[in-house]
Amino acid sequence: MNAAGRQWKDARVLITGGIGFIGSNLARRLVAQGAHVTLVDSLIPQYGGNLRNIEDIRDRVTVNISDVRDQHGFRALVRGQDYLFNLAGQTSHQDSMSDPFTDLEINCTAQLAILEACRAINPAIRIVFASTRQMYGRPDYLPVDEAHLLRPTDVNGINKMAGEWYHILYSNVYGVRSTALRLTNTYGPGMRIRDARQTFLGIWIKLALEGAPFSVWGGEQLRDFNHVDDVVDAMLLAATDDRAIGQVYNLGDSEVVSLKALADLLVDANGGGDYQLQAFPEERKRIDIGDYYADFSRFAALGWTPRVRLAEGLRSTLAYYRTHLSDYA
Repeated sequence: MNAAGRQWKDARVLITGGIGFIGSNLARRLVAQGAHVTLVDSLIPQYGGNLRNIEDIRDRVTVNISDVRDQHGFRALVRGQDYLFNLAGQTSHQDSMSDPFTDLEINCTAQLAILEACRAINPAIRIVFASTRQMYGRPDYLPVDEAHLLRPTDVNGINKMAGEWYHILYSNVYGVRSTALRLTNTYGPGMRIRDARQTFLGIWIKLALEGAPFSVWGGEQLRDFNHVDDVVDAMLLAATDDRAIGQVYNLGDSEVVSLKALADLLVDANGGGDYQLQAFPEERKRIDIGDYYADFSRFAALGWTPRVRLAEGLRSTLAYYRTHLSDYA
C-alpha cells in the first residue's frame, strides 16, 4: 500500500449520496485502501442512487437508507466519523425550476442542518462538499476561474451556491474544516443514464447503446469533462491537504470540446450510432449557460491533474453499460 493508501487505513468515512454515481466510486476507492465507510442515501428514484453501484463492495460498507433532510438521524450518523464527503444533492436544473422548494430543502436547508450537526456533535470532522460550476451562470470570460462573478441562471445554482458558502462559513467561523469543489460535467460508470436529470451525456449513452438516435441541442457550446476517477482523486486530495481548508476550487480539464464534437467522439467510441442536431427547447434555453470550461490551476497547484482522456473515458463507460445496461436503463 502506498503512502496515500496508508493515510486512509482504518479511517472512518461518511459519504452522503453514497449509493449514487460519484459516491459509490469514491467508496470503492476508500474500501480498497482500508477505510471504514458508511454510505447514506435516500434512494429516491428521481435521484442517482442505484444499489447496482455498490454490488461489488456491499459486504464491506455500512449502508444507511435515510434522507439528509432528517436532521435528528444525521446527528447520530456523524458521531465518531473522521471524514464527511457531502455529495447528496438534487442535480436536475429543470427539476429545480419546476419544484424549487424541494431543491431548496435538499441543496440548501439540509446542508445547513448537516453543518450544524457537525458543529454540535463532531467539530473535528473534515468535510469535502460537492459543489457545481452552475453557480457561475453564463461566463463573462473563458476559462472561468474562481474569481468569476457568481450569477446562477436557475434555482439549483442559487441553492448550491448557498450550500457551498455555508460550508465555507462554518469552516472560517466555527473551525468545521471544509473544502468545496466546483464540479464540471462528471461522467463514468455508475452515472444516471435513464434520463438527463444528472447529465445530458447519460441519456446519450443509453440511446447510443440501444441503437437509437440521440438529440444534441445546439451543438456549438463548449464544455469540459472529468472522468469520475479523476474526481475521486480530487476529493481524496481535498480531504487530506490542509491547504484546502476553507477554500473553493474549480475542477475541469484542458480538453475542451463542442457538444457536436462530443457526440462524434461518443459515436466513434461506440462503434456506430446516430444523433440529430436540434434547436434548444425554449424552457431549457432560458437557463442554459452557453460555453463553459474551467481554469482549474488553483487546485492543480495542490498536485491534482486529470488523467483520463475523454475518448478513453467514453470507451470504458460504454463498455461498463454494455454489460449492465438493464440495471440502469
